[in-house]
Amino acid sequence: MTELDFAKKIHELGGKAYLVGGAVRDKFRGVPAHDRDYCVTGIDEKTFVEAFPHAEKFGKSFPVYSVDIDDAYCEVAFARTERKIGAGYHGFEILFSPDVTLEQDLYRRDTTINAMAIELLNGELVDPFGGRDDVFNKKIRAVSEHFTDDPVRALRAARQAAQFDFEICAETVAAMNRCGEELAHEPTERIFNELETALKTDKPSIFFRSLERANLLETIFPEIAQLRGKIQPTLYHPEGDAYEHTLAIVDAVAKVNPNPMVRFAALMHDIGKGLTPPEMLPHHYLHEKRGLELLNQMNRRMTLPGEWKKSAAFVIREHMRAPRLEKPGKIVDLLLSLNGLKFGVNGFCDIIRIDNHGLPPYLEHAQEIIDELLKIGGKDAPPELVGKSIGKWILNARIHRFVQIYSKFKEPLNQS
Repeated sequence: MTELDFAKKIHELGGKAYLVGGAVRDKFRGVPAHDRDYCVTGIDEKTFVEAFPHAEKFGKSFPVYSVDIDDAYCEVAFARTERKIGAGYHGFEILFSPDVTLEQDLYRRDTTINAMAIELLNGELVDPFGGRDDVFNKKIRAVSEHFTDDPVRALRAARQAAQFDFEICAETVAAMNRCGEELAHEPTERIFNELETALKTDKPSIFFRSLERANLLETIFPEIAQLRGKIQPTLYHPEGDAYEHTLAIVDAVAKVNPNPMVRFAALMHDIGKGLTPPEMLPHHYLHEKRGLELLNQMNRRMTLPGEWKKSAAFVIREHMRAPRLEKPGKIVDLLLSLNGLKFGVNGFCDIIRIDNHGLPPYLEHAQEIIDELLKIGGKDAPPELVGKSIGKWILNARIHRFVQIYSKFKEPLNQS
């Protein structure tokens, strides 16, 4: 079924169909939409189901249907209104009926750039809150006072600013600030979802700076907020304190690696500097150990995905040590440990290259070396060896093989 066929069918039923949300916003941004969502008015659910028997219903609080339109499964929702009756995400009374207008539906949305619609049959833009102008002026602006009804909208506004490189209007920053108390009690998976989406943007630092501007950074990400004011030796860090350094590294990694897990590890690499005692500054001895403590603290609060936590911990432990390793046994151990992580050799190397302004030769050729080391296994061990002796032989053989390989890139290493 084409989009036009869908619109005509809704019209025949006495209703109207609209393209809504991100697809309309992206049309005015001049970029392809990732998906297309629709809103229908003027018909009830029973009539809709009879007309579209193959539509699949989902959504707990209100009905949303998945409909095959132009060979893609698209969300179709009924126009609805919301009334806040309690705290948090579930504290809403949701009303939908044929009498709810499109304008009422748009009024409940978060920011103006997401509160536009296009009537499918005549192509008319419905933009009661100035969303098109805000797109052209690169502004993030709350639709109404109901912005604060769902506190996670504060994170969404910050994430939208990062996604589109838009500026958040002052009155919306103030509204974000008013979300702080309730936001602290929101389900952590909602907060993590916004963090993950922000880390997928071209410039994740905008997300954190937007939260800082709204005085929400310390509430939501206290480990990152603690980096502010933690000065560093200017010889190595002319960009400023540990907070500025961390955001610069995350943005630089985002330019070369699309994986949000890698970007999160970059965000965490110096997190331990937030606990450096004032009398130790500008030095940050043992910040790797403190970093692991803070990563565990964050995980207890919001339950990070296992691979995200594991990869971030590896970077925290190794980012200072890796560029300085010289002993073959230590290098082989690091490379084989790195090979077991899902964020990959390239992810680790991207972070080290940017943080250290370059890579040691063994990391420049890390994957090639790892592939060679893994060719040596238990099948190659002398037949008389058993038990732990086989593992020891494999390790020594791999170290010997590493020294042979590495001689192509650098002078032979001291094997002591």
